[in-house]
Amino acid sequence: MGKVSAGLLPFRITSQNVIEVFIVHPGGPFWSKKDDGAWSVAKGELEIGENPEVVAEREFAEEVGVEAPNGNRVDLGEIRQPSGKTVRVWAVESAIFEISEVASNRFEMEWPPKSGHMESFPEVDRAEWYQVSQARLKLLKGQVGFLDRLVEMLASGDKSVREGDDSSGQGLLF
Repeated sequence: MGKVSAGLLPFRITSQNVIEVFIVHPGGPFWSKKDDGAWSVAKGELEIGENPEVVAEREFAEEVGVEAPNGNRVDLGEIRQPSGKTVRVWAVESAIFEISEVASNRFEMEWPPKSGHMESFPEVDRAEWYQVSQARLKLLKGQVGFLDRLVEMLASGDKSVREGDDSSGQGLLF
């Protein structure tokens, strides 16, 4: 079996009925000048035998620097990435979740390449709320399908997605 990652996709619906999602930008020198097509769901790789939901929670906390928001987790399923890795994501409605800055875990790598010098970089250098239409441009291509699944669930009025919601999903802006 290939590599598998698990993550959380917080979302909120604004007072104007606009769906926004919370995504992260990878840190390090390879990503520093990339924006569109570089962002990701906060996620991380599973070790053999690990529970994907537990990994999703842990990785969110490690990459963002705060515990994952409370709320009902809705499984958006798995999507195989162009790299061959499989990513599984849960959505969570997080109307009041805000952070002022990311406090990500760090990784070390040789930088500049072949210099013999090791440097430390944050795994995530920033995180933002984006309207779904903007997030489609920001996310890695292989993860855009999670937005489609979230929008489809919200538009259908699926009660499992939004706790205590009585609406049909009509009038939402994506």
